[in-house]
Amino acid sequence: MKDQQKMLEIASLSNIPVLLQGESGAGKEVAARFIHNHGPRRDSPFVALNCSSIPKSLAESILEGSVKGAFTGAVEEKLGLVRSAEGGTLFLDEIGELPLETQSKLLRILQEKAVTPVGAAQSIPVNFRLICATNRNLKMEIADGNFRADLFFRINVFPIEIPPLRARRDFDVVASDLWREARNQAMVRIDGTDDRNHQHNLSTEEMELLKACPWPGNVRQLKNILQRYSVLKPYDVSLTEILTQEFSVPKLYEKNICSIYVTDFLRKRKKKPTLTDIEETLLLCKGNKCKAARKLGISRGSLCYQLQKGRVKIAS
Repeated sequence: MKDQQKMLEIASLSNIPVLLQGESGAGKEVAARFIHNHGPRRDSPFVALNCSSIPKSLAESILEGSVKGAFTGAVEEKLGLVRSAEGGTLFLDEIGELPLETQSKLLRILQEKAVTPVGAAQSIPVNFRLICATNRNLKMEIADGNFRADLFFRINVFPIEIPPLRARRDFDVVASDLWREARNQAMVRIDGTDDRNHQHNLSTEEMELLKACPWPGNVRQLKNILQRYSVLKPYDVSLTEILTQEFSVPKLYEKNICSIYVTDFLRKRKKKPTLTDIEETLLLCKGNKCKAARKLGISRGSLCYQLQKGRVKIAS
């Protein structure tokens, strides 16, 4: 990530358009805010828009605004997102999903450096810094006729590739930071005691389990997992159980290998408990087989089978 960090720092010193490319959840908006917050426009607005959420019929008014009485229901003047970013940064997320008709409107705004609100007779000059982000290959989108080549050349001035979480060298740092954040947001236990101060840092084994996962949802998915774990950890739910559940539905992701890879890794990683391990764990759990099975990472049926096989009697 160090190369990308340097590129973000360099980009922040200029006003040229930046195109952030990377998988969904990799942190493209975080990178955009970094560029804005470290640049000369830091004290001006940062306006973000997810292009996939723009209805075609409202695209013009959303971007360029409207004057009072321009259409039914227009009871007051609307600035629009472009003018709202005056002096600051306009961040267009998932620009690859912008409809072709809206792409032509955006191209005109960038070429003329002005907007024409709906119902207005004259254009209004605007001054903003443009940052775009996409998880699509825009060159392929151009070849397929889904993206305008002239718009691409307008926004692809300073491209920066944001690496996926699985390719980042600072995974330990990211996971540790997210874990600290998750701990601070942890819920108060049912018995009324606040367990946040008693949760330790991620262990070496826990970190290795996390690093072994493919993380198709990137940082966003890792954050969700750690928040879930911080809440369930006091109730003897292991990270292994949470990861197995998370990656057990391959249809949620593009690559089915996610489920196969993680499940196989966890099976190999988890040593089969010995009879001694089972006896000691049952003693700690005061004979509670369900709780002991969870701690050992096996099913209750498997635990009962091992007890029967070893002819172990549990003291009541």
